[in-house]
Amino acid sequence: MSSNAPTRAGSANVAAPRPMSGEEKKVIFASSLGTVFEWYDFYLYGSLAAIIAKQFFSGLDAGSAFIFALLAFAAGFLVRPFGAIVFGRLGDMIGRKYTFLVTILIMGISTFIVGILPSYASIGVAAPIILVALRMLQGLALGGEYGGAATYVAEHAPHGRRGAYTSWIQTTATLGLFLSLLVILGTRTVMGEEAFNDWGWRIPFMVSILLLGISVWIRLSLSESPAFQRMKAEGKTSKAPLKESFGEWKNLKIVILALLGLTAGQAVVWYSGQFYSLFFLTQQLKVDAITANLMIAAALLIGTPFFVIFGSLSDKIGRKPIIMIGCLLAVLTYFPVFKALTAAANPDLAQAQATAAVTVTADPKTCSFQGNPVAREIDFKSSCDIAKRFLVASSVSYDNVAGPAGSPAVVKIGEKTVTAPEGVVVNHKFDETTVKAVAAFKKEVAEDLKLAGYPTKADPAKMNKLMMLVILTYLVILVTMVYGPIAAMLVEMFPTRIRYTSMSLPYHIGNGWFGGLLPTTAFAIVASTGNMYNGLWYPIVIAGMTFIIGTLFIRETKDVDIYAND
Repeated sequence: MSSNAPTRAGSANVAAPRPMSGEEKKVIFASSLGTVFEWYDFYLYGSLAAIIAKQFFSGLDAGSAFIFALLAFAAGFLVRPFGAIVFGRLGDMIGRKYTFLVTILIMGISTFIVGILPSYASIGVAAPIILVALRMLQGLALGGEYGGAATYVAEHAPHGRRGAYTSWIQTTATLGLFLSLLVILGTRTVMGEEAFNDWGWRIPFMVSILLLGISVWIRLSLSESPAFQRMKAEGKTSKAPLKESFGEWKNLKIVILALLGLTAGQAVVWYSGQFYSLFFLTQQLKVDAITANLMIAAALLIGTPFFVIFGSLSDKIGRKPIIMIGCLLAVLTYFPVFKALTAAANPDLAQAQATAAVTVTADPKTCSFQGNPVAREIDFKSSCDIAKRFLVASSVSYDNVAGPAGSPAVVKIGEKTVTAPEGVVVNHKFDETTVKAVAAFKKEVAEDLKLAGYPTKADPAKMNKLMMLVILTYLVILVTMVYGPIAAMLVEMFPTRIRYTSMSLPYHIGNGWFGGLLPTTAFAIVASTGNMYNGLWYPIVIAGMTFIIGTLFIRETKDVDIYAND
């Protein structure tokens, strides 16, 4: 089928690919290094979500606190498209350089403040409110950062090398995450687990003020992009980039295609490989935080060169086939790959699930949504809710069986069964009889789980760390396939006068909304359904949608002359 994407061919009049000049190397290095620091700031929160849940959401039970921490994490992603609109407009009107200089200042200062922000125990509800506000400022800044950096580098790149040049920018998100993990692990190791969890977690945030100084100095040394300078000299800059980008159908339809046929699928594959895999290891498989972070860091170290490999390859065979294959592989392999990760990281859990499956038989009408982050313990007072709430809190994967109307919930572990009590609420709390009954139920279920072989945490001595590394590296390589060529492709889809604005919005809706909501959505699905693998349906469905739309409606862009329509 034909595409609505631009087909500015002009390649016949453009010089053949040439070696990278010294100035171009400086542009890539300076842009990439500054962006690495910005991603470092942004990812600290995700890497420390479990600790932040205890520090800033301690007024809630553990399960709700973690979901709220993920929601605060997601808040930074939700506002990214608005940052794309605000800073994209500025970038198309006043220039690329000064716009993403402003974004890094906002990001660095917001991150530093998180490091000195008092906890919930000190200032109460003001702590999480301020935390969410800072996350939103970070999201706004990041919304303006990526489009500026990608556009800036692409407009310095010679024709035929844009995939290779911009792929260095694509490494920055992974390198930023890698740097955050290294700083966290180093601080954690030096201080010890107890001190780190108490106050040492603040150090990686406060270190960001030093990185901010370096980043600002680097950005100030750069010159404006030649494409923007030429366009400005010719008087062709857009006076209303928002109207041109989104108010004219010829451009708006390309924005929509870029979102649904490229960035949405790219985003969920990216966050599955770099974030969901980390959360899955620590929350579902009960792997200790240091081991999980080291394994992810090692996979990132091995996989990062593939950003440049696939970016360079896209200059030869095209951007589209690499991105689409990455999405398709995610759709086809996520379930078996994550099940293999369970067997490698926590073989006792895999064995227990295979030999003593857990089921909850209950009247469906008495079962609430377990992923509700604002519910209190007394809101889960039915027999079904009490049973499922405990299993979710224990990270036990279970299957649901519909029981007779009005029947109490029965938890079956292998061949053993335990009937859950009904809760009675008096004066906004469980009565004494309910408290005792729930405690007895939890104790019996915990004992039966132990007898059935369900571990309370992964045993480091039984981990197949080589297989874990292979699996995690595979997930990162999928990330590099979808992410390595994406910047060049987005740049090539839009004309220079509205490029910053037009490419930033679909990128940040895709990565901010579709991708940023992945951990929260996936864990809510797991909490609701009981099956720890069901969260994978979210990235699988989105990646499948992108594969279909991208394959049918988006044309290849590698031979587009990005100056042809200026």
